[in-house]
Amino acid sequence: MNDNISYNLVVKSEESGVRLDKYIATHISTISRTRVQELIKQKLITTNGLQTKLSYKVNTNDKINIEIPSPQPLSLDPENLNLDIIYEDDDVIVVNKPQGMVVHPSAGHPDHTLVNGLIYHTKNLAECDEIFRPGIVHRIDKDTSGLLMIAKNATARISLEKQLANKINKREYIAIVHANFKHSSGVIDAPIGRNPYQRQQMAVVASGKKAITHFTVLEQFPGYSLVKCILETGRTHQIRVHMSYIGHPIAGDPLYGPKKTLNGNGQFLHAKTLGFYHPKTNQWLEFSISEPQIFAKQLYLLRKKLTNNLV
Repeated sequence: MNDNISYNLVVKSEESGVRLDKYIATHISTISRTRVQELIKQKLITTNGLQTKLSYKVNTNDKINIEIPSPQPLSLDPENLNLDIIYEDDDVIVVNKPQGMVVHPSAGHPDHTLVNGLIYHTKNLAECDEIFRPGIVHRIDKDTSGLLMIAKNATARISLEKQLANKINKREYIAIVHANFKHSSGVIDAPIGRNPYQRQQMAVVASGKKAITHFTVLEQFPGYSLVKCILETGRTHQIRVHMSYIGHPIAGDPLYGPKKTLNGNGQFLHAKTLGFYHPKTNQWLEFSISEPQIFAKQLYLLRKKLTNNLV
């Protein structure tokens, strides 16, 4: 029995010349361009009955068939992922999530997530409305590295969620972004919602939710800058969307940045500092973590390039 979900598309004349992955992602809002590329590699997409290359550009009247495997039932299994635990007590955990790790399981990422590692590490995690998110009170993107706070019980979860809602915690990020700034700091106050034209992306839209990001320029290099970003709100992809919106997309960002960028495994965005009031003692706790090696290497190369330009 074939449980695949099938789509059949016919290319219109005005769409001729568009890359296949972009064409499909535009017409099927439930899958991303990255997912389309995976399906092409798995030979689940054909054009006029033939297997297609990633670089293929569609032509008028092309008949495209897409077979999407039905999602398998999710299971939540413990995995020894050698998590980098920065702090832990009976109520909270602070963990340094590596770049490339998803926070919790989903249809596209059923395992090897932070949650899989957490349930291996401890049996004490706060229950959540969603069964696959025990202990999770906030998230950072797969390709963003850095600090997350985890709740080990209901009291801690309620306290940490209230601090997030009332904006009394501290979340500082550092990022390498494109281009140089005329001003040393600024505030981006622009609402964020789903991109009406690219459903896999967020965007600044009038109907979006209020979103505020504060930024400070730390260093400037030829073509790039190092900035500190402080979140006042916590919208999906907030820093990535806001920095792109003001003309300074994050280097390496596959969704919101240019193709020509710094070499890396994703965006150069790191959740460096995290501060919050302990849910039981009410003591202020603050943690900072160095950027990952690939981030530090790019900073070294940019600083070296700047020095060479000044000589």
